[in-house]
Amino acid sequence: MTAVLLGPTGSAQGADAPAAAGRPTESKPVYDYDKAVRESVWVDTRIDSDKDGKTDRVAVDIVRPRELDGTGRRVPVIMDASPYYRCCGRGNESQKKTYDADGKPLQLPLFYDNYFVPRGYGYVAVDFTGTSRSDGCIDIGGRSEIASAKAVIEWLNGRGTGYTTRTGTERTRASWSNGDTGMIGKSWDGTIANGTAATGVKGLKTIVPIGAISSWYDYYFQQGADLYQGGPEDLAAGIENPENAERCAPVKKYLSDNAPLNGDRTAMWADRDFVPDASKVRASVFAVHGQQDLNVRMRNFGTWWDALAKNGVDRKVWLSQTGHVDPFDFRRAEWVKTLHRWFDHELMGYDNGIDREPMADIERAPDKWTTDKVWPPRSTDTTKIRPNTGSSAGVGTLGLKPAKPGTKETFTDDPALDEDAWAAKIDTGTPEKAGFATRPLSRDLRLSGTGKVTLKVTPSTASANLSAVLVDLGPDTIRNYAAAGEGITTLTERTCWGASTKTDSACFKETKANTKAVDHTVFSRGWASLAHYRGDGRARPLTPGKTYEITIDLAASDHVVPAGHRLALIVGGTDAGLVEAPDSRPTVDLSLSGTSARLPVVGGERAFARATSGNAPAAPLSPGARDSVPVPQDLSRMPGEAR
Repeated sequence: MTAVLLGPTGSAQGADAPAAAGRPTESKPVYDYDKAVRESVWVDTRIDSDKDGKTDRVAVDIVRPRELDGTGRRVPVIMDASPYYRCCGRGNESQKKTYDADGKPLQLPLFYDNYFVPRGYGYVAVDFTGTSRSDGCIDIGGRSEIASAKAVIEWLNGRGTGYTTRTGTERTRASWSNGDTGMIGKSWDGTIANGTAATGVKGLKTIVPIGAISSWYDYYFQQGADLYQGGPEDLAAGIENPENAERCAPVKKYLSDNAPLNGDRTAMWADRDFVPDASKVRASVFAVHGQQDLNVRMRNFGTWWDALAKNGVDRKVWLSQTGHVDPFDFRRAEWVKTLHRWFDHELMGYDNGIDREPMADIERAPDKWTTDKVWPPRSTDTTKIRPNTGSSAGVGTLGLKPAKPGTKETFTDDPALDEDAWAAKIDTGTPEKAGFATRPLSRDLRLSGTGKVTLKVTPSTASANLSAVLVDLGPDTIRNYAAAGEGITTLTERTCWGASTKTDSACFKETKANTKAVDHTVFSRGWASLAHYRGDGRARPLTPGKTYEITIDLAASDHVVPAGHRLALIVGGTDAGLVEAPDSRPTVDLSLSGTSARLPVVGGERAFARATSGNAPAAPLSPGARDSVPVPQDLSRMPGEAR
């Protein structure tokens, strides 16, 4: 099929500074991509992670405009540091790096080099330690991994050491770079961007983390609840260079020994948590995350975003309705245009106004977006919502009025059932959950930000999982995030975004939204092991029959519950497919007077009261809405691994 050339156009000066006369606001594709310099450099990380007596060198593949060589003019750099360039590929088409007979790069995955190099940027694709053509061991967000990207930025700024070969002694300088660097990447790649920014390295001007991790503990656990059956050592083994496996065995053993299944936050996890170092971030942040991402879950976005906000970091955000999907595959034209303007502003200094535009783009329905000047909106206020008894056991109400002392609900953990099964029977007193819902809303109610649910519970056994989910009860059409594409369908037609060569095409398969009609939508989730009730990162033995209080953090979200729908809070045990089951199957008494949810309501308590005080009719079911969306069961996929 014939490819269609698309993409934003306009006037600019490539690598030049914005002209005084006329003030161009957009870089222009004035450099010949077919003639671009393509080279590889190995940068010294100054760390010997595999203990072979030599500091590790990481492979850096570079594409940059040839026309500027010898002119004295230097270019800014866009960088993607990844573990996936050889093992798994990048993007919707699982592209890998390819090389010519001399080892020079022919194809680098994705469109970044095709699009930005003609506009006067250098593009750098880094194989971080232990992967592809680099030395060392993978350590899952640890010191050597972050050092890979940091060392390259240092080299781009003239402060590091680079070599022309992996083992040779001939040095090379980045004399073509002005040092200003922007990092981008999805999943693990974006995680490296977060971690590198948290070092405060000079020269890193902006990062664009897409579906990225901010705390590796929060990837594997939430408040002690085990989210994945495998540990970090399994992830390392699946990605590392095979020739390094034996030499890196001690690193994998360290990862295994320091990731106990009881969910304790060890020193290893603290070393892999970037959130406490948000105060060191010098770079601006343009974050993108799928609100239904059940791989790198929204908690990783929310804690990072809140910490950046607290420290005054310049930031921007897109929140989609997809799962773990790149914006190139759910909002392509607008993404390329926006990313172009972002990098032009942050790396080339163009005054294009993007810093004065709304901070947030939120997908409200498939392909329908709204914006917010600030996110969460300034009118958002934490509102204390309380469960109460209803007309029958297990079918409770949700409102501002506290329950009477002594009232309770009871449920028994059934690890075969998930949040979707709970929500589908919200109006039935089933034994595996306790559900609480408002009356049909008389007006729209928006929740924006991060919430918490405090539970007062009495377990019948010595271990217990607890789950809390927020549900929009009412018919809707959503992106089918549980399907293979996590909300998108890949088409056969291709569109082109930048320049191509014979070995590196800028043309990619188009996509469209994959949608589904539903009766309800789970839009925020939180899990915990009751053994972590003290909230200090340590599990403690539980005494059956003893009452405990625990506060579960809900993932950040932005959702509008429409008039006629109901807002529900469901409390259960193991959320099947998203949390590993405990050893026992406890029955749990839930004290209603000791339970509450503190939710980020736009307009606060007054808005909640107005929305829930009327006598609105319940919204009718839409055709086909009774087919609910199940939670995906394949949790073995590594972060960012190609579908």
